[in-house]
Amino acid sequence: MESEVDYEPFLKALSGADPIQARRFAAAKALELGWGGVSKVSAITGFSRTTINKGIQELESNEDLKPPERLRKPGGGRKRVADREPNLLNDLEKIMEESTAGDPMSLLKWTYKSTYAIAEELQSRGHKVSHDTVRRLLKESGYSLQANRKNLEGKSGPERDTQFRYVSSQAAKFIDAGDPVISVDAKKKELVGNYKNSGRTWRQKGQPELVNVYDFPSKAIGAAIPYGVYDPKRNEGVVNIGKSHNTAEFAVESIRQWWNLVGKYRYAGCKNLLICADGGGSNGSRNRGWKFFLQQLADEIGITITVSHFPPGTSKWNKIEHCMFSFISMNWRGKPLSSYETIIKLIGSTKTKKGLRIEARLDDRDYETGIKILDEDMARLKISVHELYPMWNYSIEPRLTTSK
Repeated sequence: MESEVDYEPFLKALSGADPIQARRFAAAKALELGWGGVSKVSAITGFSRTTINKGIQELESNEDLKPPERLRKPGGGRKRVADREPNLLNDLEKIMEESTAGDPMSLLKWTYKSTYAIAEELQSRGHKVSHDTVRRLLKESGYSLQANRKNLEGKSGPERDTQFRYVSSQAAKFIDAGDPVISVDAKKKELVGNYKNSGRTWRQKGQPELVNVYDFPSKAIGAAIPYGVYDPKRNEGVVNIGKSHNTAEFAVESIRQWWNLVGKYRYAGCKNLLICADGGGSNGSRNRGWKFFLQQLADEIGITITVSHFPPGTSKWNKIEHCMFSFISMNWRGKPLSSYETIIKLIGSTKTKKGLRIEARLDDRDYETGIKILDEDMARLKISVHELYPMWNYSIEPRLTTSK
């Protein structure tokens, strides 16, 4: 008599089959066993004799066995649990309302309760559901498991949307006139050395790149401060990598480098330049040095520089963030920034399917911090503020003679 273990490979294969394949596998096994095979297979699989006989008829048919368009006839199979228990979804939603965090108007919700805890709560309310069913119902209702994401930068006033529209209209006007529009910002300072860089990269299995255990700044080769200038119209940019401090002078020098390397060739003969910048940092709207050094640049290149700042708490909307810096971060993830040469090559090799091109250079200058811009220095600036939000929108014209 055949032992039960003889059927283990058959039962294992059967477990991964869909209902139609399983029926035919069972029928093939019954035919292989011969007399009494249908009863034997029915006993070890739990399939009814009718199901196995149907499979035998399909196998003995002269027609080719083709995959069906659907596994069951319309209306076949078990009814969905939500159809069997009409109050289930209502009770699930009530439970989620008690534990859901985030914006109630968002189409994507999330919860801190586990599917096991939710299933237990539903069971206590008389529903027969498993945690797998809860997971499926949550996904169908627009929930997902999510980690925290840094996105809140403080509240902004009601003028935010108006400023966004103004920046957009300014950019469109400049582009239509053939004048350059650039988005500027500084990426966070990086330690240069054999330190761990977040992310993963493809390498031979079991051969990770080894880096220092501790990120001691004193052991680093130096610091790298990437300040980027991005041209959204041409989808290209320049990154000036500083080695000392992220000052207003360094920010303006980065724009000067963009102009000398790219801008004056791309926009020969232009009379205006629009800079879209965040409201804080080295290019902040309240930073005197930023305006002072921009005046020097305007005098030098002989064009009017207009600046429009994004409102507080909205720096993530700056074009350079998601059109250039994000791709740089993706390109160097998991790679130690072991030298300045490595950083320049990683930034310069960043490409996208939409044709992003980036040029990177190293800035060896030592930028002094704490420079005081006096009232008389500011009085000599040829600056005119715009009627709308003058703190955020202003233009600096070149002076015929420069007073420093």
